Amino acid sequence: MILTVTLNTALDLTYGVPELVPHASHRVSDMSERPGGKGLNVARVLSALGHETAVTGFAGGSTGAVLRELLGSLSPQDAGTDTKAGNGATPADSTGATSADSTAPAAAPITDALVTVAGNTRRTIAVVDRATGDTTQLNEPGPLVTADEWTALLGRYEELLTGADAVALCGSLPPGIHVGAYAELVRLARSAGVPVLLDTSGEPLRRGIAARPDLIKPNADELAQLTGSREPLRATRDARRRGAHGVIASLGPDGMLAVTPDGIWQASPPAKVLGNPTGAGDSAVAGLLSGLVEGLSWPDRLRRAVALSTATVLSPTAGDFDRAAYEELLPRVGIEEHTTAA
Repeated sequence: MILTVTLNTALDLTYGVPELVPHASHRVSDMSERPGGKGLNVARVLSALGHETAVTGFAGGSTGAVLRELLGSLSPQDAGTDTKAGNGATPADSTGATSADSTAPAAAPITDALVTVAGNTRRTIAVVDRATGDTTQLNEPGPLVTADEWTALLGRYEELLTGADAVALCGSLPPGIHVGAYAELVRLARSAGVPVLLDTSGEPLRRGIAARPDLIKPNADELAQLTGSREPLRATRDARRRGAHGVIASLGPDGMLAVTPDGIWQASPPAKVLGNPTGAGDSAVAGLLSGLVEGLSWPDRLRRAVALSTATVLSPTAGDFDRAAYEELLPRVGIEEHTTAA
């Protein structure tokens, strides 16, 4: 079982409009709502890849009730079932694809282990301009979490760690949670012998990395904020020196850069694509975690992460991945190994 932690869960609302015009009234052409927050997005993709997952974090109020209802009724096939590949994706050969990737695996269950809080779960609103593919995101701050609610979460987390093969700590902190919360969760995972991936930003990342997570996955802006450098290799190495065993930097359309104890690799998609990037980083986390628990090599983990991320951009629904595009892209992801030491 892979455990994902989303302290600041959300009800994700996506509105499509023919064209987004500032200061104007718009008619919504299509909309969707789904349980969200980074860790829940990761769990949905893991489920579609055939990995049993459990999700914990906080949910409360009327919005939290809707989120949990949607989570309970969510079919694992809801992620990764789009079959319309686009933007130049071409049929792939079998080079580089594992047997698990070449045939869609059976979907796996998602266990709701969320902790109820008194406050109301936040909403996130994505407005997608269908003319350009650009997305405007509005994120509410989340409910105020009390000390007792945090203690309840810690107890639930420690119980779940006993059955976990890996854990992902994802997203922002809701009000009331101390800035060192992720560092505390990293230490508990390490004490339990469970590999832990941290995907957050700002001061929670700075504190969390000092607790020595197995992996962190910052994007270019988060990496620059952490290290002060925008040169990818220099910044990624610097981040690893701060405590993480491995650093996987998301470089947007340029793919991913991995600095690990085993070496340095850069993975690049075969071509730049247009679409909605919402959830692409979460799909990459799912690729990295699933590859870890399956014992894949670093190049194969990165190949999977980049293919999933790109297929998420291509999906017409924010946060899903286009399975046909994923299977076509997987063997075409370029992998370059750096000869310099990590």
